[in-house]
Order: sequence, then structure tokens, then C-alpha cells
Amino acid sequence: MMGNGVLYGTLDYSRPDSILSDERVWVYPSDIDITVNKPISIVLTQFHFLLLLPDRVKAVCTLNGQVVFQDLFLEKFGLLTRMIKDPTVQQIWIHTEKVVFRYHVQRESRDVWKMYMNMNKFDLAKEYCKDRPECLDIVLAKEAEHCFQNKRYLDSAKCYALTQNYFEEIALKFIEAKQEEALMEFLIKKLSNLKPSEKTQTTLLTTWLTELYLNWLGILEGDPSQRNLYLDTREKFRTFLSSPKNKDCLFNNRASIYELLASHGDTEHMVYFAVIMQDYERVVAHHCQHDEYDEALNVLSRHRDEKLFYKFSPVLIQHIPKKVVDAWISMGSRLDARNLIPALVNYSQSASTQQINEAIRYMEFCVYQLEETQQAIHNYLLSLYALCRPDSLLSYLEQAGTNPNRIHYDLKYALRLCAEHGHHRACVHIYKVMELYEEAVDLALQVDVDLAKSCADLPEDDEELRKKLWLKIARHVVQEEKDVKKAMACLSSCALLKIEDVLPFFPDFVTIDHFKEAICNSLEDYNKHIEELKREMEEATQSAKRIREDIQEMRNKYGSVEPQEKCAACDFPLLNRPFYLFLCGHMFHYDCLLQAVFPNLPAYKQAKLEDLQKKLAATSQPSKSHHRPKDADTISLGKGQQSREQIKADIDDIVAAECVYCGELMIRSIDKPFIDPQKYEEEMQSWL
Repeated sequence: MMGNGVLYGTLDYSRPDSILSDERVWVYPSDIDITVNKPISIVLTQFHFLLLLPDRVKAVCTLNGQVVFQDLFLEKFGLLTRMIKDPTVQQIWIHTEKVVFRYHVQRESRDVWKMYMNMNKFDLAKEYCKDRPECLDIVLAKEAEHCFQNKRYLDSAKCYALTQNYFEEIALKFIEAKQEEALMEFLIKKLSNLKPSEKTQTTLLTTWLTELYLNWLGILEGDPSQRNLYLDTREKFRTFLSSPKNKDCLFNNRASIYELLASHGDTEHMVYFAVIMQDYERVVAHHCQHDEYDEALNVLSRHRDEKLFYKFSPVLIQHIPKKVVDAWISMGSRLDARNLIPALVNYSQSASTQQINEAIRYMEFCVYQLEETQQAIHNYLLSLYALCRPDSLLSYLEQAGTNPNRIHYDLKYALRLCAEHGHHRACVHIYKVMELYEEAVDLALQVDVDLAKSCADLPEDDEELRKKLWLKIARHVVQEEKDVKKAMACLSSCALLKIEDVLPFFPDFVTIDHFKEAICNSLEDYNKHIEELKREMEEATQSAKRIREDIQEMRNKYGSVEPQEKCAACDFPLLNRPFYLFLCGHMFHYDCLLQAVFPNLPAYKQAKLEDLQKKLAATSQPSKSHHRPKDADTISLGKGQQSREQIKADIDDIVAAECVYCGELMIRSIDKPFIDPQKYEEEMQSWL
């Protein structure tokens, strides 16, 4: 305390000239007369000092010097004598001659933020109102306005982004001041403070920021002196595009972003953004449009997207065929070669032989390494072979084999293709696979007789066809080549041909010396054949004789039946009804045997047996006429008896052809199901 006021400040021992810094003097107001009521004592708190006067206490703010509290004491308490502060509990005591008073300091800092704000000490102001959002917003708005007025636009933007002020007003403020960089900072901060649910605001800010970045980059790119700033801004823009927080919004609005990038002609960032969005189709298309085919293929190989390979391969293979085929091979079975055939067809139609070899290389990889069985792949490989590799064509056909069920190419297509290109040996092979041996021999004779001979021996199960094929060869050798020795060689190669088969092909006047040996061999073969026929006839005669003897012996065989014998089927006495006795010893009643045999007979025999039974029943009925002549009845009876015996004999031939227990019927019944398959469902239902 001084004579005219109070000196206060902050202790600062670092200063050499004074231990006080930021010192100020609070001058006594007019109601304090130091001559009459001189201040008695003073107590300092965090933001105030209390001044004790004889009849009152004044509290003065140390920040602005304003009196914030005044307490008057009544005369009955007496004059105030002393004021002290307890530093341990931060309580203030005041006493008079009669009483003692205690003061509690509560919420001393509640309005400090406002004082610091008015003093432009915004950091301290924010510190003392951080738990009071409404006050903090006021401080931030005040700080932002202060920075804006002092042209600290970036700092102003950062503060404005944290306030609740109207977005449009702040944005317009920066636009009017032509401070795009500060506006961008404001939008970035505002975007970072948005909640995930605020999708509309996020979309707006993201799109606007993209436009601002592109404008700013366009301005800086044309100024060489701003190269470093351009690079820094470009890096910020890329960070913005690749930010995980913005990823969903950018992806959902990628069409708008692409339009903005295209409108500014920024292909570099268009590609960058497409990579971030994993829109590799756009990246590859961009490289192809700018003739950067290696880069396009690198993108395809790196991301291994089958659909993109199918789409861009027709373009890439026209310029870098070897690298494209290498990439296809590296993809292995992930690519469907059928979808690449259109690209190869377009390419091979205008390419040279060396370039076609690349197409063949990939097709061979599919066929031999991946073991593809798709007909389209094999057909296309055949067409490439026919076009420029005839040797490989024949090798491929032979390797594919001759089993039509295991061949993966179209036989008719392959035949037409080989015929168009004049590959006769390949055509002969295909004819052999198709079992068109006559066509194979006819075509082979135009190429090589030995090839025709190999074809003629193929129909092993059809001697007539083999002979016909060999005759074709012989005719060709005689009439076309006029080579008698070779014709005789044909005779020796095929045992089916005789000299008499070949003689008609020779001209009328030819030296017989060439045929002498063949004719002699033919005559010897005929003699052998005649002797063999004689021997077979003698054997047949002996066999017929033995059969007649066996039949005669069978007719004289008989069996005896005892009275107690029973039917093998029904186990009833045998002699009660007509019966059959078999050589094996089994005995059956006629009706029992019929019942056992009938279900196992073929359908046509069942029908015949039923017909015979009807005829037999018809012959058993007595005549309805009672006025026939006696002689006529005798004649009719004789004929009826003969017919009846014949019918019985026919029935016996069917029913008693063999023993039902010992004959083939029993053997065939082994693999016969117990239930007729057609009646299986009905039988199943009967058991339920």
C-alpha cells in the first residue's frame, strides 16, 4: 500500500532491474480519504486483493482494477482492527474489538475468462472457461475476430472453425477478403469436427475443398517462383484425398470428384484419386489413352483383376504382345482363356507370323500346362496351327488320340480347317478318328500309299470293309502307278486279298510272269480250304449220327413212380392229377409245373401258351348238335383227337422243356429281383 493507492504485480526474479513485472497501481477512489479512514491492512487472493478500512471491506480485481465486492459493518460491532489470511485453508479472518468475522472465497475465477478476453489474452481466457462451452465459444469468436482484424487469417480460420457461428457468414467473410488459403483451413477444420451422421455437410465440405485445392494448385503450378508452395499444397491435397476419415464420403461422391478433376484437366490427380478409390479401370484406361501401355499392364499385373484383363487385353496386345502374354501366363488359371480369344483373334488377323507365335504360346500354355478341355480353346489352337505351323498341327492331332470321346476339339471344324489349308495328312488323321475309313484311304492315296495302307487295316472287326479298302489301294497302285510289283506287295500285306480280286484291275495284255507266284499261292490256298471243308463235313456227319442215336435212346427211356410219390412243388400225392416226370428225378403235377414255369417265360411264349390252353379247352367241349350222321361223328372225332394231341404236345414242349429246379430257368432266376420293379411301389405301400 502506498499513500495514494495499491501497487501490485507479478514477482519476477529473472529481471535484473526489478523483482516486479506487469506492475500496476490501483488508485484509491474518492470514497477513501486517507486522512480520515486510512486502509488498515490488505490480503491478496488469486485474482483479487481485499482492502480493510475502519468500517468496510473492499475487494478489488487485480486484472482490471474494478471493485467487485464491498462489505459495510455496523457500528454496534465496533471498528475493524485487523484482517489476516490463513494460508493452509485459504480463509480470511477479520476482527473488531467485539467480534470476529470469517470470509470464504468461492468461485473466484468464474468471470476471469471475460477479463482475459477483454485483455486479448485468449489462451488464458480459454483456460478458465474450458468447462463452460457457451463461454468458450464467445472467447473463440472474439479471438477469431481479433486475428481477422490483424490479418492473421489462418489463425482466424482455425478459431472460427471451433465456434458455433454461422458457417455461411464466416465463409463469405474469407471469400470477400480473397483469402482462399484461410478459407481452405477453415473448411478443413470444420470438416474434421463434423460427426459421421452429418453426411450432407461432409459431402458439401469435401466437394468444396476439392474445388479450392484444384484452383489453388492451378494458380501455383503456373508460377515457377511458387514451386515449393505448389509441392506443399499438392502433398496436402493428396493427404486430404487419401484420408481414411474422408474415404467413405469421397467414394460415395467419386463421380463428382472425377468431374471436378476433369474440368480442371488435372489428369495426374485423377489417376491418383482413381488408385485410392481402387478404380483401376479408370487408371488403366488413362494409361492406354496416353499410350502408356507398359504402365497400364503394370497396373493390371499388380492388382490381378480378371475383368480388367478381359477388357483391356484387346488394346494392349496390339502394342506389347509378348509382355501381355507373359502377364496372362502369370495369372494362370485365374483367367478364362475363352474370354481372351476375341483379343487374340483381332490381333492375329493383322499380325505377322512372329506375332501369331505369341498367341500360340498362350494357347499351348492353356492346353498343355493348365490342361484346359474347353472346345473353343482347342479349336482356336488348331486354327493357329493350320495357319502357320502345319508340323505342330499333325503332332497335336496325334497327341490328342483317336478316341472321339476324349478329343476336345470339334472334328468337323478341324476337318474343314485342314481341308481349306491343304493339310492332307491332318485330314486323313481326322477321317480315321471319325471312322470314315474309305474317305481316309481315298485322301491318303493322294499323299502316300503307305499312309493309305495304315488306314486300311484300322477296321479290324469288319473284314468286308478292310477288303474293300485294300482293293482301293490295289486299284490305285495298278491303274495310277502302274507298278505290278507294288500290287503284288499289296497282296502279301493283306491276307484278305486274292489274286483273282486284283486281276480285273490289270490291262488285258500283261506279262503273266509277275503273277505266277501269286496264282500258285492262291491255288494252294484253295486246295487247303477244300480239304478243310471235307474234314468239317465228315465231323458234321459223325455228330449227326451220334445225335440220332441219343434221340433214339431217349425215346426208349422210362421211369417208375411209386404210389407214395409226392409233387415236388405242392407236396401232395403225385398220382391224384396229371403229372410230369423228369430225368433228373423231380416230379410235378401239370398245374403245379405250369404255375412255376409261366411267370418266368418270355412274353411271346406266355402268349403262345395261353393261346394253346384256349384251343385245348375248345376241343374238350362236347358238340352241341344231336342229329349228325354216325359216320360224320366218327370222322370229326378222329380229327379232333389228333388236334387235341398236337396241342398237348405243343404245351409239353413249352412247359416241360426242362426241369424247373434243375434247368436254365433256375439259373436265370438268381439275378431276378424278388419283387417286380414295376410293382415295387405298390408292394411297399401294402407293407405300410
